[in-house]
Amino acid sequence: MKVTRLMLAAALAALVMSSGPWVSKSTARTKGDDDTTKRLNAAADVLRQIMAAPDKGIPQDLLDKAACAVIVPNVKKGAFIVGAKYGRGFIVCRNKNGRAWSAPGGVKVEGGSVGFQIGGSETDVVMLLMNQGAIDKLLSSKFTIGGDASVAAGPVGRTSSAETDAQLHAELLTYSRARGLFAGVSLQGATLRPDDDANKDMYGKEMSNKDVVLGNVKAPATAARLIAELNRLSSRRARG
Repeated sequence: MKVTRLMLAAALAALVMSSGPWVSKSTARTKGDDDTTKRLNAAADVLRQIMAAPDKGIPQDLLDKAACAVIVPNVKKGAFIVGAKYGRGFIVCRNKNGRAWSAPGGVKVEGGSVGFQIGGSETDVVMLLMNQGAIDKLLSSKFTIGGDASVAAGPVGRTSSAETDAQLHAELLTYSRARGLFAGVSLQGATLRPDDDANKDMYGKEMSNKDVVLGNVKAPATAARLIAELNRLSSRRARG
């Protein structure tokens, strides 16, 4: 009887040990899915709030001209390296006919100038890619703002009439918001790279950003709010 109990206990222990890693991975995956969904919804909120700002938002005509948009909510100051900045967000691009938006691809942003520090320790960042050349560069494995593409602080207001020559010729227009303060800032030196973990959370498998935003990938249900907001803003152009 005693031997039988010992054998049973050993069998149960073996079962727990063998299932442990599976449980851990499942829990980690669920948390990752939740975090990605929260960032997708936060990106939708950032875009809606910035575009709704009277006389202080991104000009509608600039968004209409943009080939792609990168939205990174809650860029944080990193304590692990003095002055480091880190954020995770998404890139979306217009499809070939220019009327609809692609599924989102995950991006990470690191480093950069004092632009990330405006107004506080957490900052929302929006970038508009204005031509195909900028898209090709950003979809590479690593992209440095101001190094791999020309960059300028984007103008704010109802129209882009305040553009300077630098802004008119820039491949990338950048904006930053913190604690209610919203302005165009030049995020010189910041690097962007694909967020492979976010893509895996959204699509259930490894996907490159190039395949996502330039292909015919269906946007996941978790991105519904972000895509709806982009389409709503685009419909303004059609009505205008």
